[in-house]
Amino acid sequence: MARLRALGAAVLALSLTAVPLFGATTPNVAPLGTIIAADRGHVGSAIADVGTTVYAGDRLSADNPGSVQLRAGAARFLLKSGAVAEVNTTDGAPSANLISGTATFSTGNAHAFTLFASTAAIRAQSDAPTIGQVTFLNPKELVVTARRGGLTVTVADETKVVNEGESYRVLLDPSDAQEPAGAGSGSQGPMQGGGPLKAGRSHFLILVTALTAAGSGVAIYYALESPSHP
Repeated sequence: MARLRALGAAVLALSLTAVPLFGATTPNVAPLGTIIAADRGHVGSAIADVGTTVYAGDRLSADNPGSVQLRAGAARFLLKSGAVAEVNTTDGAPSANLISGTATFSTGNAHAFTLFASTAAIRAQSDAPTIGQVTFLNPKELVVTARRGGLTVTVADETKVVNEGESYRVLLDPSDAQEPAGAGSGSQGPMQGGGPLKAGRSHFLILVTALTAAGSGVAIYYALESPSHP
């Protein structure tokens, strides 16, 4: 009888210790990308180091001053000086949602990366090497700059193009008070004096800014460009 009791106790102890092992098993989740450069950058609340693995749903941020750069598939994504973004996947490809500050991305594939900012989606216009930069000013106002190659800005079913070397202020869901003179005329292309890229009632307006992308994009080009083009 004593032997049976000892055997039963041993079986019970084994079963209890086995439960946490099965409970701790988690499904295999594919990483979204890897941190390839960081200086006072963060993944969530942790310090970002070169080689840190990043998963969909992670929040990336950079101190001011500071930076963090992610390689995700055929794209690279850079945050600097207080910027915050949450990375994810969209249509099977890496994407990021810019929450604050300025983000820069580079890619050589129009479908390799999408940068969301408020209600806008910014992508490379073509499969040519592209470097784009977006600054989140507030939920209804962005600055979009095409450092290299063209970009598309899409809100709902409406898409507009920012050509290489151009920088535009984007007004999302503009009210009548925000629309500049000439809105509603149906004209296409930038107007003299900083008019809309495309006028009329729409989900958003794109206005010419004084910034010239050429020149200031050189440092970003070398920071993001790889010999094989990302």
